[in-house]
Amino acid sequence: MDSAASEKSIIALDDWLQTPAGVYVRAWEQACLDELTADIFGFNAIQIGLPQLDALAANRMPNKWQAATRTSSAQLLLSRAGSSQIAVALDFEELPFASQSLDLVVLPHVLEFAAEPHQVLREVERVLIPEGQVIICGFNPASLWGARQGLGRLVRSPYLPSAGEFISMPRMKDWLKLLNLRVGGSHFGCYAPPCRSERWINRFAFMEQAGQRWWPYLGAVYMVHAVKRVKGMTMIGPAWNKKAGAARQAVPATNRK
Repeated sequence: MDSAASEKSIIALDDWLQTPAGVYVRAWEQACLDELTADIFGFNAIQIGLPQLDALAANRMPNKWQAATRTSSAQLLLSRAGSSQIAVALDFEELPFASQSLDLVVLPHVLEFAAEPHQVLREVERVLIPEGQVIICGFNPASLWGARQGLGRLVRSPYLPSAGEFISMPRMKDWLKLLNLRVGGSHFGCYAPPCRSERWINRFAFMEQAGQRWWPYLGAVYMVHAVKRVKGMTMIGPAWNKKAGAARQAVPATNRK
């Protein structure tokens, strides 16, 4: 998938997110992101892609960015100019941030529609500080929606945007592991069948609780939460005894007998 095709597929996703099924997905993802990001602390956070979501709404970091491609979703970014987030336009494969400068990166449905998903992940690993965190949202191919998408491609009537290359959860975890991003948790949601009308989606609302209990890994959408680990680095806690710490710093660096 080249850059032009990637741009078109992202625009197709923007249109799909306005459908009843898209609204259904956004509602679940917004609730899940609010819960996951509320207790992630630091100074700098960025959401890359999908401006229809406010992935950092519940996060309390002082510096938050909302990023999109150079041409897609520009109006949505401008409409949020008055919010706590700063809108930026960039290429996902080349993030304009210094290495080890961000505490949190959220990637909602970016990798499956990116021209070079591995490069996007490498850039995310580069800009994250040690112990920095990344949250990834994706469509689950091992679900009713994934099966419907495969059948739809055969009959040329896809349910989801046809250009997306959906990534399974095990495959995503392998990619993260190769970059020393340790998975801390995963979440699945949206268990209703692939219906096109709001009425039918609402009729299957009971499947949310049933799915979480009986077939938890078959949700149409998943989230992966990972932490950047740096080999040879040991995290230490705060210096609770400031006086003792000050006394230790005052000792001259001389050889003792």
